Amino acid sequence: MATIRATCSDCGDVEMTSEDVEVRVCADNGVGSYTFRCPRCAMAVAKAAEPRIVELLIASGVRLHRWRLPAELDERRVGEPIDHDDLLDFHRLLGDDGRLSTELGRLVDG
Repeated sequence: MATIRATCSDCGDVEMTSEDVEVRVCADNGVGSYTFRCPRCAMAVAKAAEPRIVELLIASGVRLHRWRLPAELDERRVGEPIDHDDLLDFHRLLGDDGRLSTELGRLVDG
């Protein structure tokens, strides 16, 4: 088991084992990062990682997690973007149980 050195923004340099670190690589664009929980303060830490660092961590026994971008990023956007007034209207709607029930019923009924 390899010793991995990384930096926590609160504690500075820390040492962990390869079991304490996870490498994450996006299968769609190859962007990599690694994550760990600081052994001193228990803060969750995520750092970007160049391909060379990803390869080094994997060779050291760090587990690899591949993930994909959400399909929603490829969806065609229709209509105007929401604005501040839309958010205020939605907030008011959430506070009015009767109107919310009516609107949700309209969505279900089509």
